[in-house]
Amino acid sequence: MSGRLAGKVAMITGAASGIGRRTAERFVAEGAKVLMTDIQDAKGEEVAKALGSSAAYRRVDVTREEDVASAVAEAGRRFGPLDILLSNAGIRGQGAIPIEQLDMAAWDRAMNVLLRSVVYGAKHAAAVMKPRRSGSIVNLASAAGLVAGATPHDYSTAKGAVVHFTKGLALELGEFGIRANAVCPGYTITPMVLEGLGIGAQAIEAEPQKVDAAFAAVHPIPRVGRVEDIADAIVFLASDEARFVNGQAIGVDGGLSAGAHWSGHRGKMAAIRTTLAAEGT
Repeated sequence: MSGRLAGKVAMITGAASGIGRRTAERFVAEGAKVLMTDIQDAKGEEVAKALGSSAAYRRVDVTREEDVASAVAEAGRRFGPLDILLSNAGIRGQGAIPIEQLDMAAWDRAMNVLLRSVVYGAKHAAAVMKPRRSGSIVNLASAAGLVAGATPHDYSTAKGAVVHFTKGLALELGEFGIRANAVCPGYTITPMVLEGLGIGAQAIEAEPQKVDAAFAAVHPIPRVGRVEDIADAIVFLASDEARFVNGQAIGVDGGLSAGAHWSGHRGKMAAIRTTLAAEGT
Protein backbone atom coordinates (compact mmCIF):
# COMPACT_ATOMS: atom_id res chain seq x y z
CA MET A 1 0.00 0.00 0.00
CA SER A 2 1.22 3.49 -0.82
CA GLY A 3 0.86 6.46 1.47
CA ARG A 4 2.79 8.81 3.70
CA LEU A 5 3.28 6.06 6.30
CA ALA A 6 3.67 3.11 3.94
CA GLY A 7 5.56 0.22 5.51
CA LYS A 8 5.62 1.76 8.99
CA VAL A 9 4.45 0.14 12.23
CA ALA A 10 2.69 2.26 14.83
CA MET A 11 1.29 1.88 18.31
CA ILE A 12 -1.35 4.22 19.72
CA THR A 13 -2.53 4.42 23.31
CA GLY A 14 -6.06 5.61 23.98
CA ALA A 15 -7.00 4.50 20.48
CA ALA A 16 -10.62 3.42 20.96
CA SER A 17 -12.19 6.87 20.69
CA GLY A 18 -11.59 10.54 20.03
CA ILE A 19 -8.22 11.69 18.74
CA GLY A 20 -6.66 8.24 19.12
CA ARG A 21 -9.33 6.57 17.05
CA ARG A 22 -9.22 9.14 14.28
CA THR A 23 -5.42 8.94 14.17
CA ALA A 24 -5.54 5.15 13.92
CA GLU A 25 -7.89 5.50 10.96
CA ARG A 26 -5.59 8.04 9.32
CA PHE A 27 -2.48 5.96 9.95
CA VAL A 28 -4.03 2.94 8.26
CA ALA A 29 -5.25 5.07 5.36
CA GLU A 30 -1.67 6.30 4.92
CA GLY A 31 -0.29 2.76 4.75
CA ALA A 32 0.76 2.00 8.34
CA LYS A 33 0.13 -1.10 10.43
CA VAL A 34 -1.32 -0.08 13.79
CA LEU A 35 -1.56 -1.72 17.19
CA MET A 36 -4.40 0.06 18.95
CA THR A 37 -4.42 0.00 22.75
CA ASP A 38 -7.01 1.13 25.26
CA ILE A 39 -9.15 -0.13 28.15
CA GLN A 40 -12.40 0.36 26.21
CA ASP A 41 -12.31 -3.13 24.78
CA ALA A 42 -15.60 -3.23 22.88
CA LYS A 43 -14.93 0.08 21.14
CA GLY A 44 -11.30 -0.75 20.43
CA GLU A 45 -12.08 -4.13 18.94
CA GLU A 46 -14.85 -2.64 16.82
CA VAL A 47 -12.55 0.00 15.34
CA ALA A 48 -9.72 -2.47 14.72
CA LYS A 49 -12.10 -4.86 12.98
CA ALA A 50 -13.36 -2.07 10.74
CA LEU A 51 -9.79 -1.20 9.78
CA GLY A 52 -9.04 -4.74 8.65
CA SER A 53 -5.76 -6.61 8.69
CA SER A 54 -3.72 -3.42 9.05
CA ALA A 55 -4.91 -2.92 12.62
CA ALA A 56 -5.18 -4.94 15.80
CA TYR A 57 -6.42 -4.17 19.29
CA ARG A 58 -4.88 -4.99 22.66
CA ARG A 59 -6.10 -4.07 26.12
CA VAL A 60 -3.46 -1.96 27.86
CA ASP A 61 -3.60 -0.16 31.19
CA VAL A 62 -1.08 2.61 30.52
CA THR A 63 -0.45 3.10 34.24
CA ARG A 64 1.17 -0.36 34.31
CA GLU A 65 4.64 -0.41 32.80
CA GLU A 66 4.45 -4.13 32.10
CA ASP A 67 1.32 -3.57 29.99
CA VAL A 68 3.03 -0.92 27.89
CA ALA A 69 6.19 -2.99 27.47
CA SER A 70 4.16 -6.03 26.40
CA ALA A 71 2.24 -3.98 23.87
CA VAL A 72 5.43 -2.67 22.25
CA ALA A 73 6.66 -6.26 22.02
CA GLU A 74 3.36 -7.43 20.53
CA ALA A 75 3.47 -4.72 17.88
CA GLY A 76 6.85 -6.11 16.86
CA ARG A 77 5.66 -9.71 16.77
CA ARG A 78 2.51 -8.90 14.86
CA PHE A 79 3.65 -6.25 12.39
CA GLY A 80 7.40 -5.69 12.75
CA PRO A 81 9.63 -3.34 14.76
CA LEU A 82 7.95 -0.18 15.99
CA ASP A 83 8.46 2.97 13.89
CA ILE A 84 5.89 5.28 15.46
CA LEU A 85 4.55 5.70 18.97
CA LEU A 86 1.60 7.96 19.76
CA SER A 87 1.06 8.32 23.51
CA ASN A 88 -2.48 9.64 23.60
CA ALA A 89 -4.29 8.07 26.58
CA GLY A 90 -5.88 10.62 28.86
CA ILE A 91 -8.35 11.56 31.58
CA ARG A 92 -9.97 14.88 32.44
CA GLY A 93 -8.53 15.81 35.82
CA GLN A 94 -10.36 17.01 38.92
CA GLY A 95 -12.17 20.06 37.64
CA ALA A 96 -11.94 23.71 38.60
CA ILE A 97 -11.47 23.43 42.36
CA PRO A 98 -9.35 25.53 44.75
CA ILE A 99 -5.87 24.26 45.51
CA GLU A 100 -6.73 23.61 49.15
CA GLN A 101 -9.44 21.18 48.07
CA LEU A 102 -7.26 19.02 45.82
CA ASP A 103 -7.71 15.28 46.24
CA MET A 104 -4.15 13.99 46.18
CA ALA A 105 -5.19 10.45 45.27
CA ALA A 106 -6.92 11.88 42.20
CA TRP A 107 -3.82 14.00 41.54
CA ASP A 108 -1.65 10.89 41.55
CA ARG A 109 -4.10 9.16 39.22
CA ALA A 110 -3.87 12.06 36.76
CA MET A 111 -0.07 12.02 36.87
CA ASN A 112 -0.02 8.28 36.27
CA VAL A 113 -2.34 8.40 33.26
CA LEU A 114 -1.22 11.68 31.71
CA LEU A 115 2.51 11.69 32.43
CA ARG A 116 3.90 8.40 33.70
CA SER A 117 2.28 6.52 30.81
CA VAL A 118 4.11 8.79 28.36
CA VAL A 119 7.39 7.96 30.06
CA TYR A 120 6.64 4.24 29.90
CA GLY A 121 5.86 4.49 26.20
CA ALA A 122 9.01 6.40 25.35
CA LYS A 123 11.18 4.11 27.47
CA HIS A 124 10.11 0.94 25.71
CA ALA A 125 9.71 2.43 22.24
CA ALA A 126 13.22 3.88 22.37
CA ALA A 127 14.65 0.48 23.23
CA VAL A 128 13.22 -0.85 19.96
CA MET A 129 13.97 2.22 17.85
CA LYS A 130 17.57 2.86 18.91
CA PRO A 131 19.15 -0.20 17.25
CA ARG A 132 17.40 0.71 14.00
CA ARG A 133 18.39 4.38 14.34
CA SER A 134 14.98 5.54 13.29
CA GLY A 135 11.62 6.38 14.79
CA SER A 136 9.04 9.00 15.66
CA ILE A 137 7.59 9.49 19.13
CA VAL A 138 4.56 11.77 19.29
CA ASN A 139 3.20 12.67 22.71
CA LEU A 140 -0.22 14.22 23.10
CA ALA A 141 0.15 17.24 25.35
CA SER A 142 -2.29 20.16 25.36
CA ALA A 143 -2.54 23.91 24.98
CA ALA A 144 -2.97 23.67 28.75
CA GLY A 145 0.64 22.52 28.88
CA LEU A 146 1.73 25.75 27.19
CA VAL A 147 -0.38 28.31 29.06
CA ALA A 148 -1.67 28.16 32.62
CA GLY A 149 -5.22 28.58 33.79
CA ALA A 150 -7.17 26.91 31.01
CA THR A 151 -7.68 23.62 32.84
CA PRO A 152 -7.44 22.14 36.36
CA HIS A 153 -4.10 22.07 38.17
CA ASP A 154 -3.49 18.35 37.75
CA TYR A 155 -4.24 18.27 34.04
CA SER A 156 -2.24 21.37 33.11
CA THR A 157 0.70 20.35 35.31
CA ALA A 158 0.89 16.90 33.74
CA LYS A 159 0.60 18.27 30.21
CA GLY A 160 3.28 20.88 30.88
CA ALA A 161 5.54 18.09 32.09
CA VAL A 162 4.82 16.12 28.91
CA VAL A 163 6.02 19.08 26.85
CA HIS A 164 9.30 19.32 28.76
CA PHE A 165 9.80 15.56 28.82
CA THR A 166 9.33 15.49 25.05
CA LYS A 167 11.97 18.16 24.56
CA GLY A 168 14.37 16.17 26.73
CA LEU A 169 13.69 13.06 24.68
CA ALA A 170 14.43 14.95 21.49
CA LEU A 171 17.80 16.07 22.81
CA GLU A 172 18.72 12.58 23.96
CA LEU A 173 17.42 10.51 21.07
CA GLY A 174 18.14 12.72 18.09
CA GLU A 175 21.58 11.22 17.57
CA PHE A 176 19.90 7.85 17.10
CA GLY A 177 17.63 9.15 14.35
CA ILE A 178 14.62 9.21 16.67
CA ARG A 179 12.43 12.29 16.69
CA ALA A 180 10.22 13.29 19.62
CA ASN A 181 7.51 15.93 19.34
CA ALA A 182 4.39 16.94 21.22
CA VAL A 183 1.02 17.94 19.83
CA CYS A 184 -0.89 20.46 21.94
CA PRO A 185 -4.60 20.57 21.09
CA GLY A 186 -6.94 23.33 22.09
CA TYR A 187 -10.55 22.57 22.95
CA THR A 188 -11.45 19.66 20.70
CA ILE A 189 -14.68 17.73 20.38
CA THR A 190 -13.86 14.37 21.94
CA PRO A 191 -15.86 12.13 24.29
CA MET A 192 -13.74 13.39 27.19
CA VAL A 193 -14.42 17.06 26.41
CA LEU A 194 -18.12 16.40 25.87
CA GLU A 195 -18.27 14.70 29.26
CA GLY A 196 -16.60 17.69 30.87
CA LEU A 197 -19.07 20.07 29.24
CA GLY A 198 -22.02 17.89 30.16
CA ILE A 199 -23.37 17.73 26.61
CA GLY A 200 -23.93 14.90 24.18
CA ALA A 201 -22.51 14.31 20.73
CA GLN A 202 -26.01 14.67 19.29
CA ALA A 203 -26.11 18.33 20.36
CA ILE A 204 -22.81 18.97 18.60
CA GLU A 205 -23.98 17.32 15.41
CA ALA A 206 -27.34 19.12 15.48
CA GLU A 207 -25.96 22.64 15.90
CA PRO A 208 -22.30 22.75 14.83
CA GLN A 209 -22.42 26.48 14.07
CA LYS A 210 -23.70 27.25 17.56
CA VAL A 211 -20.89 25.18 19.06
CA ASP A 212 -18.27 26.95 16.94
CA ALA A 213 -19.67 30.33 17.98
CA ALA A 214 -19.40 29.35 21.64
CA PHE A 215 -15.74 28.40 21.32
CA ALA A 216 -14.90 31.61 19.47
CA ALA A 217 -14.48 33.08 22.95
CA VAL A 218 -11.27 31.07 23.49
CA HIS A 219 -9.91 30.30 20.01
CA PRO A 220 -8.69 33.15 17.76
CA ILE A 221 -9.78 30.97 14.87
CA PRO A 222 -13.45 31.11 15.86
CA ARG A 223 -14.43 27.49 16.13
CA VAL A 224 -13.89 24.38 18.18
CA GLY A 225 -11.25 21.84 17.22
CA ARG A 226 -12.17 18.58 15.50
CA VAL A 227 -10.32 15.31 15.88
CA GLU A 228 -9.33 15.57 12.22
CA ASP A 229 -7.39 18.75 12.98
CA ILE A 230 -5.29 16.96 15.56
CA ALA A 231 -4.89 13.73 13.60
CA ASP A 232 -3.59 15.65 10.57
CA ALA A 233 -0.80 17.16 12.68
CA ILE A 234 0.08 13.79 14.16
CA VAL A 235 0.27 12.15 10.73
CA PHE A 236 2.68 14.86 9.61
CA LEU A 237 4.93 14.41 12.65
CA ALA A 238 4.89 10.63 12.25
CA SER A 239 5.81 10.82 8.58
CA ASP A 240 9.14 11.37 6.85
CA GLU A 241 7.87 14.81 5.83
CA ALA A 242 8.79 15.85 9.38
CA ARG A 243 12.25 14.28 9.22
CA PHE A 244 13.94 17.47 10.55
CA VAL A 245 11.22 18.38 13.06
CA ASN A 246 12.37 17.42 16.55
CA GLY A 247 11.70 18.64 20.08
CA GLN A 248 8.71 20.75 19.14
CA ALA A 249 5.46 21.34 21.00
CA ILE A 250 3.07 22.16 18.20
CA GLY A 251 -0.10 23.97 19.17
CA VAL A 252 -3.10 22.78 17.19
CA ASP A 253 -5.39 25.11 19.05
CA GLY A 254 -6.64 27.83 16.73
CA GLY A 255 -4.17 30.24 18.31
CA LEU A 256 -5.26 29.74 21.93
CA SER A 257 -1.71 29.34 23.22
CA ALA A 258 -0.40 32.39 21.33
CA GLY A 259 -1.61 34.71 24.08
CA ALA A 260 -4.27 37.38 24.48
CA HIS A 261 -4.87 39.83 21.64
CA TRP A 262 -4.41 43.47 22.61
CA SER A 263 -8.03 44.26 21.72
CA GLY A 264 -9.15 42.13 24.63
CA HIS A 265 -7.34 44.47 27.02
CA ARG A 266 -9.10 47.63 25.87
CA GLY A 267 -11.78 47.46 28.54
CA LYS A 268 -9.27 46.67 31.26
CA MET A 269 -6.98 49.53 30.28
CA ALA A 270 -9.93 51.92 30.17
CA ALA A 271 -10.84 50.87 33.71
CA ILE A 272 -7.26 51.42 34.86
CA ARG A 273 -7.19 54.90 33.34
CA THR A 274 -10.51 55.76 34.96
CA THR A 275 -9.35 54.55 38.36
CA LEU A 276 -6.04 56.42 38.20
CA ALA A 277 -7.73 59.60 36.98
CA ALA A 278 -10.25 59.44 39.83
CA GLU A 279 -7.43 59.11 42.32
CA GLY A 280 -5.55 62.01 40.77
CA THR A 281 -2.55 59.90 39.81
